Amino acid sequence: MVGSPGDSSESGSIVSNSHSLRNGGLHDDDGCPRQVSPIRIGGSRNTSPIGCVGSRNTSPSRQKVIKTKPRGLDEETVATFGKVVHPDVQMEDNIWAMLPEDLLNEILLRVPPFMIFRLRSVCKRWNSILQDSCFLKFHSQVPSHGPCLLTFWKNLQTPQCSVFSLPLKAWYRIPFTFLPQWAFWLVGSSAGLVCFSGLDGLTFKTLVCNPLTQTWRTLPGMHYNQQRQLIMVVDRIDRSFKVIATGDIFGDRSLPTEVYDSKLDRWSLHQIMPAVNLCSSKMAYCDSRLYLETLSPLGLMMYRLDPGYWEHIPARFPRSLLDGYLVAGTQKRLFLVGRIGLYSTLQSMRIWELDHAKITWVEISRMPPKYFRALLRLSAERFECVGQDNLICFTSWNQGKGLLYDVDKKVWSWIAGCALQSYNSQVCFYEPRFDASIY
Repeated sequence: MVGSPGDSSESGSIVSNSHSLRNGGLHDDDGCPRQVSPIRIGGSRNTSPIGCVGSRNTSPSRQKVIKTKPRGLDEETVATFGKVVHPDVQMEDNIWAMLPEDLLNEILLRVPPFMIFRLRSVCKRWNSILQDSCFLKFHSQVPSHGPCLLTFWKNLQTPQCSVFSLPLKAWYRIPFTFLPQWAFWLVGSSAGLVCFSGLDGLTFKTLVCNPLTQTWRTLPGMHYNQQRQLIMVVDRIDRSFKVIATGDIFGDRSLPTEVYDSKLDRWSLHQIMPAVNLCSSKMAYCDSRLYLETLSPLGLMMYRLDPGYWEHIPARFPRSLLDGYLVAGTQKRLFLVGRIGLYSTLQSMRIWELDHAKITWVEISRMPPKYFRALLRLSAERFECVGQDNLICFTSWNQGKGLLYDVDKKVWSWIAGCALQSYNSQVCFYEPRFDASIY
């Protein structure tokens, strides 16, 4: 089953976020930036590329020099430029309507993907271009927009989705009404595709969608119709994806591992995971291997995707580990994130990396106390942790905050906007791609 946008599809709306007080923005009492509406000057149209508030200075000699921080993740350089006033330019409809197809594609390729998503509702021609195979082929050669965070929740049983672009430092709303009205939950995302698992009546189903193209399809039923622990991985080379289903989430470890291959469009049965007790249902996929934490046997269970069998890795957990999350990094790096300490005053959040040669966890970083106290005010407070490309995101629903850690740069930063919508929100890293195919 496939869903596609109509000629007048609902466009995503941008949720603006402000900078901190140090950058001249607004903050709430808890330190989170307060969202503000874009400012309009009177009733006239402001065509200045800077869009600053105030009267226009038409004298070149009196141009005011403005310092601003350029958009981008963790950029420290400051650009200085003059406020240039441009006269209103009349757009000639007869010229723009006759743009050659290749020229229009070149223009659209330079537009951020979330802006292109909003352009679907401009006209039928633009809506068809964004689904055209020629445009998708060009778009597949464009460098990635960069990492984003996708939050998914339900408001009055209506699916809601917001995406935070780390390069642009802005929230974007993506309508999710194109999905069926199932009781489904977020599984994860990979290379532009998002996977959900849901209950349609008495049957558990799995669906894969592309939020930008608003297309989706249901995968064939598994051999064992039970709610399973799932993870999706995408092969960028042959443009296919696989979904791995391990044990039952309610504790039944007797189920065989099932793998869905989009090229074959079917599930195949593999070895039963030889683990008696898992620490967590959270999984990490790294270097064509799937990892889970286990208590019996103690250590990690590793699933090799190509041969299709499980292997035990006796990597002992750090002492006094309260809760742990496995996070996949780049270049075969596997991280363990968790709290240490028995008492609230002595707790701390730490990050370890697996030494594959010595089969031991090596501590590489600790969360500064000020961030830990702001993220988790109570010792038993629930938090979630997801990662991608050596970026680790911590979320605390009770506090409504998100904290990002760059393993390479060793930089901690709050996620602007505090748009973690509710306690039942689900988060994953997401890469916006128009060329990501659901087949």
